[in-house]
Amino acid sequence: MPKLSPRQIKVTRLHRISHVLDKAIPIPGTKSRMGLDPILGLIPGGGDTIAGILSAYIIWESARMGLNRKVIGQMVANVLLDSLAGSVPVVGDVFDITWKANVRNVELLEHHLNYIPENKEVNRLFLIGLSVVLILIVLAFMLLSLTIVTWLWKKIVVGN
Repeated sequence: MPKLSPRQIKVTRLHRISHVLDKAIPIPGTKSRMGLDPILGLIPGGGDTIAGILSAYIIWESARMGLNRKVIGQMVANVLLDSLAGSVPVVGDVFDITWKANVRNVELLEHHLNYIPENKEVNRLFLIGLSVVLILIVLAFMLLSLTIVTWLWKKIVVGN
C-alpha cells in the first residue's frame, strides 16, 4: 500500500468526519442515508453546537490546506444555511438529512485541491480571522438554539 502524504491523511480524516455527520446511517426502506448531524440537532442547545464545531473544523482545515477565500466562503455559506435551517425544530432536522453541508464541503475541498500546491504558504491573518468568524457563528447558533428551546419550554411546559 502506498504511503499517504500529510495532505491525503487530512483529506481522509475530513472525509470520515463528513461521512459520520451526514451519511453514516442508512434510512430503512430507502436508498438515502443520514448522519449524526440531524440526530445531534435533537439535543436541545448543545447538539447543534457540537455539529457546528465539527463543520467549522472541516472549513478551518480546508483553509489551512490553502483553499482560496472564495471556496472557503462557499463552505461557510453551506454551514450557515445548514445551521440556520437546522435551528427550526423538526423541519430543520429533515433539511439536515437532505442538505449534507459537510459532504458538500469536502467535495469542494477535493475538487479544488488539484489547483493548490502541496506546501502552499497560508496567510496566518486570514486563518485567525476565519477562526474568529467560525467561533462567532457556532456561538451565535448555540445562543439561537438555547433561545428557541427556552421559548418552547415557556410556551409548552410553563404555559406562558
